[in-house]
Amino acid sequence: MGYRIVVVGATGNVGREMLNILDEREFPVDEIAVLASRRSLGTECTFGERTLKTDDLDKFDFTGWDIALFAIGSDATAKYAPIAAKAGCVVIDNSSLYRYDPRVPLIVPEVNPDAVMDYANKNIIANPNCSTAQMVVALKPLHDRATIKRVVVSTYQSVSGGGKAAMDELWSQTKGMYVPGQEVEAKVFTKQIAFNVIPHIDKFLDSGETKEEWKMVAETKKIVDPAIKVTATCVRVPVFVGHAEAVNIEFEDYLDEDEARDILRESPGILVVDKREDGGYTTPVECVGDYATYISRIRQDTTIDNGLNLWCVSDNLRKGAALNAVQIAELLGRRVLKKG
Repeated sequence: MGYRIVVVGATGNVGREMLNILDEREFPVDEIAVLASRRSLGTECTFGERTLKTDDLDKFDFTGWDIALFAIGSDATAKYAPIAAKAGCVVIDNSSLYRYDPRVPLIVPEVNPDAVMDYANKNIIANPNCSTAQMVVALKPLHDRATIKRVVVSTYQSVSGGGKAAMDELWSQTKGMYVPGQEVEAKVFTKQIAFNVIPHIDKFLDSGETKEEWKMVAETKKIVDPAIKVTATCVRVPVFVGHAEAVNIEFEDYLDEDEARDILRESPGILVVDKREDGGYTTPVECVGDYATYISRIRQDTTIDNGLNLWCVSDNLRKGAALNAVQIAELLGRRVLKKG
């Protein structure tokens, strides 16, 4: 016996990836519905060998459905997620709307799986920000061993985090560089993204940090440990898919780089590729389409007593969004619903 699954926002990058991953991981689906706004009504989506047509989210009845994977913006989620939850369908939400609600669990299954039992507070589970998800997978096993005091992270985030329009802008600007008179002005981004990097993701806050940077701080504290101090600089780079992060960690206790490497090799969701030679590390291009969070460049930070540096790379559309949501659904199935 399987589950009745709804994918909300099925025509977007993340929604389509959710459908792919549900199929790849052979999630026990008895019935599936794909929903979109009226402007995308009837658009076809692929689920394995099946072609599905989107239904109207505004008219859909969630009664009798088990899990709804939401991949729409916060405004639409605020309207439709409570409707689904009230109908008895557990919502796994990819937007930022519920992440900081103390009654809604924010889950990365490799890190805090026990939090799934708190889903019943509102019948909603939140999926973390893409940049946070991959980082906490690496932090948790090291924190368990040596207790993390402080994290300094610089991110190199691909344009797919900004959606299809952002990807199109990078592509158009790149082509326009080689054709005089066909240059493309920045519309999605605040400055040219082709052959450039932009230290600005989401809106600026009064503190001077951006909302993306604030998210990494708040979410790491909620998922891993509220005592961890985090400071982030988030940068958009001209890469289509795959986020990279340079992470500096200060621990309470000394942790040798070799032991850290061994711990990470044995940790769920992680692949260590760390050879001190040309090409002995993973880059965003190489992680696309994979489930794992890749860790490279593990080394001591000799400027502090108990410090490590590492390089963290993952497919942001997968672990940073769709894969993590499906993993939450799998966790919910194993621990709560128990149908599959």
